[in-house]
Amino acid sequence: MAHQIHAATSASVSELKKNPMGTVAAGEGFPVAILNRNEPAFYCVPAKAYEAMLERLEDLELNAMADAREGQTVHKVTLDDL
Repeated sequence: MAHQIHAATSASVSELKKNPMGTVAAGEGFPVAILNRNEPAFYCVPAKAYEAMLERLEDLELNAMADAREGQTVHKVTLDDL
């Protein structure tokens, strides 16, 4: 069965075991697909890339909330009212 790999770099589980940091470095800051018997088992994502993904997801969620509230009545409130 064919599997789509969503990374420009891939490595085997054996390669990851032999040299974990070298495998991560091979991705040059991008995710590395880790293959088990030539099928993607998981993606090794560097910390900066993971943090950027989480930030992007949060932005998408906030935009979806703002879009859902579009057209609702706006209530002006001052800090003294709180």
